[in-house]
Amino acid sequence: MPMLFSYGTLRDPAVQQATFGRLLTGQGDHLPGYAVTMLEITDPDVLAVSGQTHHPILVETGDEADSVPGAVFELTDDELVAADGYEVDDYYRVLVSLASGIRAWVYVAATP
Repeated sequence: MPMLFSYGTLRDPAVQQATFGRLLTGQGDHLPGYAVTMLEITDPDVLAVSGQTHHPILVETGDEADSVPGAVFELTDDELVAADGYEVDDYYRVLVSLASGIRAWVYVAATP
C-alpha cells in the first residue's frame, strides 16, 4: 500500500472525510531538505472542502537542516488517486525518504 506524507490540509479530518470517505490513521514524521511556503488556492472545489484560501506547499531547499513536520498515512491505491484529484495543478507528487526512513509520496511545488 502506498504511503503519503502530509504537512497541510490532508491532515484535516474534514478534508480526509471529503476526499477519502474516512479518517486516516498516521504517525508523525519529518521531511528533510524542504521548506514550506504558502499558495493561494482559487479552485472552487478545493476551497469548498478545505475552507482555506491559502494552503502550504513544499519547495526543495537541498539543505538537510531544513525539515518539515507532518504525518505519514497508509492509503489504498484508489485513495492515492483521490488525493491527486484533491491537489491543484500547482502541486506535483514525488517519492521521498522521510526522517524515519519511510519512503512516501508527498506533494511539492510543481515549479520551483
